[in-house]
Amino acid sequence: MTLTDATTALAEVQHGVVSRRQLLEAGVTRETLRWRVGRDWRLLLPGVYALQTGLPSVWQRLVAAQLVGGEGAWLAGSTAASLHGITSAPISMPIRVLVPAPRRSRRISWVDVRSTTLLGERVVERGPLRLGCLARAVVDAAHETPDERAARGVVIEAVQRRLVRLDDLEHWVDARGRRGSARLRRILAEVAEGAWSVPESDLLALVRTSRRLPPPMANPILTGPGGETLTSPDLWFDDVGLAVMVQSRRFHADRLDWEATVEQGSDLSTMRVVVVGVTPTALARDPEAQLRRIERAHEAAARTGVRAPVTASVRATVPLGVTG
Repeated sequence: MTLTDATTALAEVQHGVVSRRQLLEAGVTRETLRWRVGRDWRLLLPGVYALQTGLPSVWQRLVAAQLVGGEGAWLAGSTAASLHGITSAPISMPIRVLVPAPRRSRRISWVDVRSTTLLGERVVERGPLRLGCLARAVVDAAHETPDERAARGVVIEAVQRRLVRLDDLEHWVDARGRRGSARLRRILAEVAEGAWSVPESDLLALVRTSRRLPPPMANPILTGPGGETLTSPDLWFDDVGLAVMVQSRRFHADRLDWEATVEQGSDLSTMRVVVVGVTPTALARDPEAQLRRIERAHEAAARTGVRAPVTASVRATVPLGVTG
């Protein structure tokens, strides 16, 4: 049986993937389905077919996952975050799908279908795909990620790139309830304090374990005695005028940020600011050794009794972005 023009057009929009229901509604008989599946068409998921025999593409898997979720289903969590452009949440298996309650949660092959009573989000249409809003997707992706450092990376990227607002993330953490909220709130608190990369967040968490260091400021705005703006350090100990900088091109937003970091000696040192440089590699390899370096530098700066003539102020912590 030849497919109708309407069915062919639908299959083209859906990347060559159609559901059993769609085929039957288009007039394809059950006998034709039995004949063509395995010969001309490939079964991807129960009741979902690719009109081909070859391996499915990522896009075909995404469409199939949404179709197996049924009417009103949408892609969510790390899957939606990746499709929204969050590179820290690459598309991986299982594909995450949400369906409205009271439909049940279930695992179907490489698809994780979850039932939800939180139905107030704005679902975004992307061709045949329906994506949950980015703020919820980021929160859910961070919750799904077993490694806390990777979870922080997802949240930090979304906020640093001004794709979401912190208050929108906090809204979805609150809406989720208590499940997993402690870790999510801890991550949001670190971002709110000014940690704009995973190494900076690691550094902030490490410094907080010290019994010898006072609480630092993260990414403050520094100005000299003449009101001139100085390089912003990753951490700042205001009592002694000590700056700590994560030195890595990879973790700066753009080339200008990197240039400002490597030129720190020209403006901060001129103001007699003590600068301690830390690399992400050293921080990961031996964090205790890096903490001792910072503690020794702080003690040495305190002994001199001389503080740089620099004023530090807290940077605005809720960048504007899209709402969700």
